[in-house]
Amino acid sequence: MSTAQVNGITIGYDDEGTGDDVLVLVHGHPFDRSMWRPQVEHFSARGWRVIAADLRGYGESTVVPGVTPLPVFAADIAALLTHLGVERFVLGGLSMGGQIVLEFAREFPDRLRGLILADTFAQGEAEDGRRKRHEMADRLLREGMAGYADEVLWKMVAPHNTEAAAHVAKMMHNAPPQGAAAALRGRANRRDHTETLGMITVPTLVVVGSDDEYTPVEDAEYMHERVPGSTLKVVDGAAHMPNLERVEVFNKAVEELLAQA
Repeated sequence: MSTAQVNGITIGYDDEGTGDDVLVLVHGHPFDRSMWRPQVEHFSARGWRVIAADLRGYGESTVVPGVTPLPVFAADIAALLTHLGVERFVLGGLSMGGQIVLEFAREFPDRLRGLILADTFAQGEAEDGRRKRHEMADRLLREGMAGYADEVLWKMVAPHNTEAAAHVAKMMHNAPPQGAAAALRGRANRRDHTETLGMITVPTLVVVGSDDEYTPVEDAEYMHERVPGSTLKVVDGAAHMPNLERVEVFNKAVEELLAQA
C-alpha cells in the first residue's frame, strides 16, 4: 500500500505493474480499492501498470465529512495521477465509480485512452432519488453501516456467490459512515451526463450484470447507444459486482477493450 498527499488529503492506493500502458480503476459506494484486486493482479501480470485508489472518505484515504461532489472525486484522481507521473491512461469505474469516470471524461478528456463504464448510469438524479440519498446519508450517520450493508448485500451480489458476497460485505461494513454519507449527498446533486456520452471519442466498454437491480441492463443500453463505437457486454448470472462475481468473463471483456486503447 502506498499513500500520496494531493488536494489537501491523503490518498491510499495500489500501483502494480510497470510500463507506459496504464489502467486506472475507480471503486463504487460503499466499497474501497480492494474491490479491484482481481483486476489489479490480472492486468499487472499482463504488461499493464494498474492503479486503484481509495476515494476520499473510503478505505485508507482521508475522510472528509459533509458533501463530496463527484467533480471533487474526479479532481482527486487527476491530481493523484499527475503526482504519479501518469498523463494518459484507460479509466474504468463501477457504479458511483462509473459516474466519476463520466465526470472525468467531461473535465479531462485529453488524458483518456479508453473508458470502462461498469454497472452505472449517466442520467441525473430525479427528485425522489435525491431525497432518498439524503435520507440514507442521515441513516448511515445515525446508525453506522451494518444495517444497510446487511440489507443490500444480495442486491449487490447474485445469490449463492458466497466468495464475492463475503468480500463485498466486508467492504461495506468497513466503510466510514461519514465518508459514505458525504458521497451520497454529492451524488444526489450530480449532473446529467447524457451529453457527455456523445462527446466520448476513445474506445469504450459498457459492461453490466444481467441481474443488476441498481443499474439494470436498460441503463447500460442507454449509454451504449449514445457512446460512439462503444461495446456492450452483459455478464450473465452477475448482479451489481460482475468484476468480483464472474472475474474471468469481466476480465476478458476488459482485455478486448485494452487491445483497442
